[in-house]
Amino acid sequence: MTSIKNKTVWLTGASSGIGFALAHQLADKGARLILTSRREKQLEELRQSLPNSEQHQVLALDLSQPEQAKETASGALADKHVDILINNAGVSQRSLAMETDLAVYRTLMEVDYFSVVALNQVVLPSMVQRGDGHIVTVSSVAGKVGTKLRSGYSGAKFAVIGYMDCLRAEMTEHNVCCTTVLPGFVHTQIAHNALTGDGSLRGSEDQDNAGGISPQQCAADIIRAIETNKAEVISGKGMSKVAPLLQRFLPGLLRKMLANR
Repeated sequence: MTSIKNKTVWLTGASSGIGFALAHQLADKGARLILTSRREKQLEELRQSLPNSEQHQVLALDLSQPEQAKETASGALADKHVDILINNAGVSQRSLAMETDLAVYRTLMEVDYFSVVALNQVVLPSMVQRGDGHIVTVSSVAGKVGTKLRSGYSGAKFAVIGYMDCLRAEMTEHNVCCTTVLPGFVHTQIAHNALTGDGSLRGSEDQDNAGGISPQQCAADIIRAIETNKAEVISGKGMSKVAPLLQRFLPGLLRKMLANR
């Protein structure tokens, strides 16, 4: 069992949803946090609300600009010893493939895939040098199972799972753990903030996410996966929990179910 106490944890997407819940639960376990999202004011408010607030740090980054985010983070964390990086930030989508602008697909890939690669490259050299560290990336069940209205989101999440599988194989000899998290439906603002076909925000929730697990439950599943060095974990309930199993063992049945939803 790996202890999180006194570990330095860099957490992206910290200002809301799963990330917000993770920040509180990690701080309660004694972690020292580096809190990242675009919203510096909300991050500072979060930092001050956490136990031992003085030992936590705010690092605002725009992850839709991965190269710039990597450069900024490399400078800000040059003298930091990051034990665990949790790539939690992400943006979703609700639009038909034939009605989605190419720019929307690019934004989804920048945030959900390229930012993960960029931030991993900030911390991996020192983790390899030390022979210790943990990379955690929050993908999605949509990274295993493609559904309607999520072609760009699912494509990016499929990509990041493949990347993490390769990284895990490369990092094993360096004692750097790699965990991929696959949340199903989680009751957060992700549907509200999902991109539509023209890049505007959806602005409303959907029934699937509204009926999902709480961000607190998902955060607890992520922390348990870190503590037990899980390679991959699914966090959800109902169909979003079992869909990856159906994809593996009954793919034809699942395809028919998804086409008829």
